[in-house]
Amino acid sequence: MGASLGSFFNVLIDRLPRKESIVSPPSHCSSCGYSIPPYLNVPIFSYIILKGKCSKCGAKIHWHHLLVEIVTPIIFISLMMRYGLDSVLFYKYLILASFLIPIFFIDAFHRLILHVTTFPIIVIGLIFSLVSGNDIGIFNSLFTAIFVFASLAGVSWIYAKMKDREGLGGGDLWLLTGLAAYFGALAIPWIIILACIMAIMYFFVRVRNRDQIFVFGPFIVVATLAWILGFESLIAAFNSWILSI
Repeated sequence: MGASLGSFFNVLIDRLPRKESIVSPPSHCSSCGYSIPPYLNVPIFSYIILKGKCSKCGAKIHWHHLLVEIVTPIIFISLMMRYGLDSVLFYKYLILASFLIPIFFIDAFHRLILHVTTFPIIVIGLIFSLVSGNDIGIFNSLFTAIFVFASLAGVSWIYAKMKDREGLGGGDLWLLTGLAAYFGALAIPWIIILACIMAIMYFFVRVRNRDQIFVFGPFIVVATLAWILGFESLIAAFNSWILSI
C-alpha cells in the first residue's frame, strides 16, 4: 500500500507544479505521451524491470519515481512501529507525511510550495486537536499557528524591506503555520531549529553562489519527519536530564 501511495505521490509531484489534472490522463510517458498499461505500472518493480526507461520511446524516467516509491512505505512502516495502529498519533502523522513527501520534491525541483499542499495541513492539524487521544488541544494548536504565522510574516517583511529581496517564501510560511497547528508550542521551535541547522550546514557545504535562491522547504520536511520518527524522544530525554541535574 505504501508503494502504491508513493506512486500516487509521484503523480502529484509531476503534475501539480504544471497545474495538470491528477486524474486524467492516466499514467503516461512525459516524453512521448505513451499511456502506461497496468502491468507496466507496478510500483518499484516496473522501474527496475524497465531500467528506468519508457518501454515505448526509451526516454529516461526520473529517479525520484523509484525513490518516492521506496521511501514512502519505509516512512509509513516506521510510523506504525513507533506509534501503533491503535494510536491517534499514527493516523495524524500518516496523513502529515502524505503531504510532506510531495512538498519535499516539488520544492526541491521547482522551488515551489503550493497552497493545495499546505492549507490542508493547517485544517487537519486543527481538527486533530479536537480528537481525544491527540497530544495537544485546540487552543495550543490554534494560537501557536497564529503566533508562528504572525511572527514569521513580520520577520520576513522586515528582511524584505532591509535587503530588498524575499527572505522566507510564502510557501515556507504557510507550511510552518500548518506544522505549528499540528505540533503546538513545545515542538515547533525544535522543528524550526533543526531545519535551520540542516539548511545552514547544506548552504556552507554545497552552495557556491551565495546570492542564488535557496529552498528551505525540504529541510523543514526532513526536520519534521525526524521529529515524528524519534527526534522528539531525544529532546524529551535531554530535557529530563537537564531537569535532573
